[in-house]
Amino acid sequence: MNGQKPNDLYKMEKSFTYTGSKTNEISFPLGGIGSGCIGLAGNGRLIDWEIFNRPNKNSYNGFSFFAIKAEHKGEVRVAKVLNGDLHPQYSGRGNEKFRGFGFGVERESLAGFPHFTSTSFKGEYPFGEIQFIDDQVPLDVKLTAFNPLIPLNDKDSSIPAAIFTYEVVNTSHEELDISLVGNLSNPFTKDAWNDFTDFGDYKGIKLSSTHFKEEDREFGDLTLSTDSEEVSYQTYWYRGGWFDNLTVFWKEFAAPGKFKDRNYNLIREQAAIATYNRNDVCLLSSHKKLAPGEKGVFRFMITWNFPNYVNFWNPGECRDGEKCELPSWKNYYATLFEDSTKSAAYVWNNFDRLYRDSLSFKDTLFHSTLPDYVIDAVSSNISILKSPTCARLTDGTLYGFEGCHGQEGCCEGTCTHVWNYEQVTPFLFPSLARSMINSEYKATMYDNGKMAFRIMLPIERTLMDTSDCAGPERAAADGQMGTIIKVYREWKISGDTAWLKSIWLKVKKSLEFAWNPTNMDWWDKDCDGVMEGIQHHTLDVEIYGPNSYISGLYHGALLCASEMAEALGDEAGKKYVELYEKGRKWVGENLFNGEYFHQLIDLQDERFPIDPELEEIKYQIGEGCHIDQVLGQWHAHIIGLGYIFDQDKVKKALESIYKYNFIETMRDYPNACRIYSLNDEKGLLISTWPKGNSPKVPVPYADETMHGFEYQAACHMIYEGLIEEGLNAVKAVRDRYDGERRNPWNEIECGSNYARSMASYSLLLALSGFQFDMLRKHIGFNPKINQEQFQSFWSLNRAWGNFIHQNGEIQLVVSYGSLELSSFQSDLFDGKETIEVYLNDKPVAVDRMGNAITFALAVQLEAGSRLVMLLK
Repeated sequence: MNGQKPNDLYKMEKSFTYTGSKTNEISFPLGGIGSGCIGLAGNGRLIDWEIFNRPNKNSYNGFSFFAIKAEHKGEVRVAKVLNGDLHPQYSGRGNEKFRGFGFGVERESLAGFPHFTSTSFKGEYPFGEIQFIDDQVPLDVKLTAFNPLIPLNDKDSSIPAAIFTYEVVNTSHEELDISLVGNLSNPFTKDAWNDFTDFGDYKGIKLSSTHFKEEDREFGDLTLSTDSEEVSYQTYWYRGGWFDNLTVFWKEFAAPGKFKDRNYNLIREQAAIATYNRNDVCLLSSHKKLAPGEKGVFRFMITWNFPNYVNFWNPGECRDGEKCELPSWKNYYATLFEDSTKSAAYVWNNFDRLYRDSLSFKDTLFHSTLPDYVIDAVSSNISILKSPTCARLTDGTLYGFEGCHGQEGCCEGTCTHVWNYEQVTPFLFPSLARSMINSEYKATMYDNGKMAFRIMLPIERTLMDTSDCAGPERAAADGQMGTIIKVYREWKISGDTAWLKSIWLKVKKSLEFAWNPTNMDWWDKDCDGVMEGIQHHTLDVEIYGPNSYISGLYHGALLCASEMAEALGDEAGKKYVELYEKGRKWVGENLFNGEYFHQLIDLQDERFPIDPELEEIKYQIGEGCHIDQVLGQWHAHIIGLGYIFDQDKVKKALESIYKYNFIETMRDYPNACRIYSLNDEKGLLISTWPKGNSPKVPVPYADETMHGFEYQAACHMIYEGLIEEGLNAVKAVRDRYDGERRNPWNEIECGSNYARSMASYSLLLALSGFQFDMLRKHIGFNPKINQEQFQSFWSLNRAWGNFIHQNGEIQLVVSYGSLELSSFQSDLFDGKETIEVYLNDKPVAVDRMGNAITFALAVQLEAGSRLVMLLK
């Protein structure tokens, strides 16, 4: 292996801290699944306000920020905004009226006011921790921000809230009166209304508008709240014009004493809003007296409720004579909480539990004995679920774009061939994974089994859509076959055969569409187990003729379907196995060139469209070494399906992908495509032509480093025993997201927060050697590194917890939920003569066969249970 030293590959410092310029690009998303989010910047600013049912990158919500004041006997010692220095550039992005550069840094950044000199940012998703640093300030100030993220609890993980806990230590030699102030701008510019309420256990100011009706797209509200016992507040900042509101705020803040309320008791109309003062602002201040050395805790929360999600990006066409109204529906979270005060009340009333369970998840994951950048890749991309990439429909169904453009989602429709790579939801939120599959089979299938690979919104209009992306002319071979593999995965994770039975006929029909006579793309027209026809796929073009990439997914789908058919008593499963065996043999004999699998195509084949000027077919792979050539095998490893290709050829193919596609420095590599790595950065390319025989216009994106593809290939290398090659490829990705060059919590592909990057969760599965089959009530672990002192987070079906091997003892700990087991397997049993098993210190009878044990009676592990296996 070239380049990376092994000791760097296995480093486990577990600091995850960014300082200096490494904080420049940080925007840490705080919000719920399908609820939108607010970004916490590396210096403490609140940015990227994406809570309004659409992306909103590089945005502020007026003057929304926190500040701190310390005074002694009526003399102010400290008055600072709780931000660190704003790092370059300083030309500004322009304001709403005057677009472009040349107006300086945005006033909303608060960079023009006293603030701390620097910050350090510790990011362990879902917790972001900022230490505010200033030698001239007699205070230690630390912020911990989070939103509940509790595997298997999708409801509490979808709360529209951002929680901020400031810990302040008085490092002076005198008693100090501390005021920690939250400020929140009302986003409405029409008939805005602010309202303070003492709710007893907490106090809050609700921001809304009386201008909009409950069904209007803009209708909604925000609440700023605190559970502090002693508060002062201003329902409204001073209004005025020009720069008056911020000027008056600072003078009142920097003066000794508490705030006096200001309440105009009248709605601010649009006409009264001056050019430089567009929004009303409220403030809520928490007060504590701290002795020298004493610590005070100040908790705040921002909650929101914008219930009406509107399809403004692709609303469809109106019929003649009909009033055209944009399609809309109610967000799932709005069915749980009437408004932002109700979600605030829920969090405050359940704060200890929500914090404890979220922290338990974070601690278990981050204490896994995996390299830092692996845990970083796994955890950081879970945040995609909290970004505007994801929405939850009224019934709770998870819906996803591919990613986010600046003001709207990128490439709508829970696109099957992108979301097929995603491995977070099936293990952390399996009910959401099944909801996506249910919606696909409900909304996208034609009578002949063809499936649209994008779901339109509302989902009922999917098959009526005539756009190029999702209409009746398009079906994606990789997406359709991959969905069948996902059905098998969710079946094995849940053990729910009744669920499988409810969708089986559609699953079967979608598989058999491959050889259906009405399939005008003739995927497998001759029904020989190999796809030879026109195969639309995730690189946004058609691949023609036989190739291991799509046929491998097809073979995986055939094997999965055969097993599901057998379980349901469907004789068709026998045919599926026969097709698979025939196709596997042909692929192995005809598509492997000794080093890797390739596409078998004559670029002058008249059956396919030839470009007259180039005199050949465009956008093909041909003899190229493609990153996804054995993609189906990666899926098979994850779901425990075994080898669907010849094992030795799979490993050789992965060796070739690393040899030919991993670029040590991009500086001298020509890339005509999108630039996701550059200069001395490293990465795995989509396709290369080692023999120099690239098509004149090859497959799109060939020269790009796209993270979801890279994670898939790297993880597959680990499965095949190419540990260091796989780790090196993962490290290359995360080195590019170092906080200075790119945001560690926003991997980009076709837009921000790109869904395919959630393939990174599979690294946890591969490195822990995780096995699962809830049909048999079976679980297993076969660690690939650090075997003698190993620890890893796991999550499955209705439970999650910790797997530990150390000092000759294996522990399976359930931290949340419950798990019923009939058998357990581990290669760590190898060479051990006896195994003693205890459940919560009580001996358990087992039978052993090789490296697996079977419990005489199924064991039930509840939260707090510990299954211990002593190896002797």
